[in-house]
Amino acid sequence: MDYITTTNLRTQSSELVDTLKKGGTVSLIHRSKVVGVIKPAVPEGRPFDAEKLKKLVQNLNLPKTTYEEREKIYRAHLEKKYGKGLS
Repeated sequence: MDYITTTNLRTQSSELVDTLKKGGTVSLIHRSKVVGVIKPAVPEGRPFDAEKLKKLVQNLNLPKTTYEEREKIYRAHLEKKYGKGLS
């Protein structure tokens, strides 16, 4: 599928999804003019980069908390938002 018109988006959506899953791009046509290109959000087969995620976490510089501290902070937040009647 190389192109799809705006009127055919409803009837040919399954073909569009199949094309996008295969990594293809589709031109969107409205009134005989190309108005855009539809492409997949994340290409198939793209490996997860753990090192990149690690660098992002280090750049955030979040405080180190234990699970107990997180639970205490969360409970305090819920009590402040909803009152003491929570179980």
